[in-house]
Amino acid sequence: MEIIIKPILTEKMTAAGEKLGRYGFVVARDADKPQIKDAVEKAYGVKVTDVNTMIYMGKAKRRFTKAGLLQGRTNHFKKAVVTLKDGDKIDFYSNI
Repeated sequence: MEIIIKPILTEKMTAAGEKLGRYGFVVARDADKPQIKDAVEKAYGVKVTDVNTMIYMGKAKRRFTKAGLLQGRTNHFKKAVVTLKDGDKIDFYSNI
């Protein structure tokens, strides 16, 4: 099972990473905090001190088309915000 799905690369999370050493990830919905901590430490070679998780329900979406009203929902997802030990950093842009 893949724990880390993708990093969250927004202005807000980038600022939190630079100032507070916090980084956000979209993770598997059935992953727990110890699994997330181990996955981040193994993938990026850093020391994680804290993990906070949030589960988001997908937004309801609707649009009007020639065929009529289409209704649906975006995917549910789980977000994890990990705090790293002082001095540790993750550079998401180094592999580009």
